[in-house]
Amino acid sequence: MTRRLLFSYLTLATLVLICLELPLGYVYSRAERDRATNAAHQEAESVADFAALSLAYGRPDELTAQITACADRVGGEILVVDGTGKLIVSSHPLSPDERAGLDQRAEISAALLGGDGSDVRGSGIGGVSWLSVAVPVQHDGTLQGAVRLSVPTDAVASDVHRTWLGLALAGLGVLVAVATVAFALARWIGHPILALERAAHTLAGGRLTTPASVTAGPPEVRSLAATFNRTGALLEQLLAAQSAFAGEASHQLKTPLAALRLRLDNLEIDVPPHLRPHLNAAMTETDRLARMVEGLLALARMEESALTPEQTGLDRLAEERVLAWHDLYARHGVRLLLVGDPVGTALAVPGAVEQILDNLLSNSLRVSPPGSCVTVLRETRAAVTELRVIDQGPGMTAEQRGRAFDRFWRAPDAPKGGTGLGLALVQRLTLASGGEALLLPAPGGGLDAVVRLQSVSPRRTGGFPGRQRRRPFATAGTG
Repeated sequence: MTRRLLFSYLTLATLVLICLELPLGYVYSRAERDRATNAAHQEAESVADFAALSLAYGRPDELTAQITACADRVGGEILVVDGTGKLIVSSHPLSPDERAGLDQRAEISAALLGGDGSDVRGSGIGGVSWLSVAVPVQHDGTLQGAVRLSVPTDAVASDVHRTWLGLALAGLGVLVAVATVAFALARWIGHPILALERAAHTLAGGRLTTPASVTAGPPEVRSLAATFNRTGALLEQLLAAQSAFAGEASHQLKTPLAALRLRLDNLEIDVPPHLRPHLNAAMTETDRLARMVEGLLALARMEESALTPEQTGLDRLAEERVLAWHDLYARHGVRLLLVGDPVGTALAVPGAVEQILDNLLSNSLRVSPPGSCVTVLRETRAAVTELRVIDQGPGMTAEQRGRAFDRFWRAPDAPKGGTGLGLALVQRLTLASGGEALLLPAPGGGLDAVVRLQSVSPRRTGGFPGRQRRRPFATAGTG
């Protein structure tokens, strides 16, 4: 942020300097050129006045001495022509071609026509830029000829260049000063915001261990930091209260539930046959309540602290969970298959993959009719590893799939015995691992529960690409 603020300040200062210095340099350059032109005009008119008197009284020698002295003084060249453009006298030698073409020069032609010598143009002579000015020579209203004065423009150009260099150095100095002040200002503004960002990251991790500073930075940032600290403290209190309530309530319920289940077991031998269905229903609801308490405990433990994802071998865990559920699936007449090539390792919080697969397999078994099949599929796509549990049950509508991850929500036609916490725990564990959980319709009916985790190692295939492999226990079931 400091760099962006510094860049913004310097960009603004540069634009202001450009808007100020470019017009200033341009105006100064024009003024210097106008000053040089006016000075040349004045010198030429002075020589023209002296030439008018010298020619009128027939003193060409005095005119030669005068223009030579004047040319030396101004560091230029002066020549005088008569009314036809023929050279009368010159301060410097001219070649025959130059003598013959004097009347063709624009400034001399304008002066011989009685102009005021406003025709000024630069010419290149000997590699040096020259400024030529021509004025008419008149005596008693009669045009006697013209005077042309040429001076080099190197001095003017040098002054203009020095002016531009001075403006550039001044602008650079201003930019250095602005950069120094802007850097201090940017740090003053940026450091509290960076501290606020770090505090927000720690709060996102579950605890506000280092509150944002409320004593540094502009007043608006200090006010924002104070508000953030209050909000973070309130969120911590709410989360702590929620976790404490869920954990304590669950712990307090476990003991009476266990005692109630034991009493119901003891009553089983004394209950008449016509009351057995009621006793079985009570025992079923007691077991469901116990599972709900266990689910609340798992959620509370997960929310008490921020969990860090670790590298987890998915293949071994998937094989172990399929093997653990094998016999139970077989007793219900449902086949359980593990398919797909090995996927290697992925990032997951410790114990998350086992709980995710257990909850998904439990849900699939509850909705799968006898003779159907539940498939655990492993896939790797780019940098994502997928674990999919696909059943052949009744499936869910789009609206039901959108609500299935809510706590305590159960589909209207769901089998009895569920708590509505399994899929919520699956989603929380997947999100804590940096992945995502989805529910999709399975081809041919049923539900496709997809868990996507970030891959760590490339897929290691043991056969041809795209060919599925099955473990020896993968065809378990009563088929």
